Amino acid sequence: MAEKLVKLGIKREKGFLYYIDKQGDVSCAKMARGKSKGGKPKKVSKCGIKRKEGYLYFLDKAGDVSCAKMKRGGKKKKKK
Repeated sequence: MAEKLVKLGIKREKGFLYYIDKQGDVSCAKMARGKSKGGKPKKVSKCGIKRKEGYLYFLDKAGDVSCAKMKRGGKKKKKK
């Protein structure tokens, strides 16, 4: 289950990718489609989130910053 960290209410534009950058702020960049290249990222909102290891940070449907514990799946590697 995801936990809301910051309520921002960001309205998304079509054709843009929204993500949490290394500084913990929300940024967006134009998505590459076919031959057209993507764009340079721009800051949408400053929130300065401190990241914890093992968590996924994302912009949810309401336009707020949320985090969820990452689930690790797959097969265990055999030791030789």
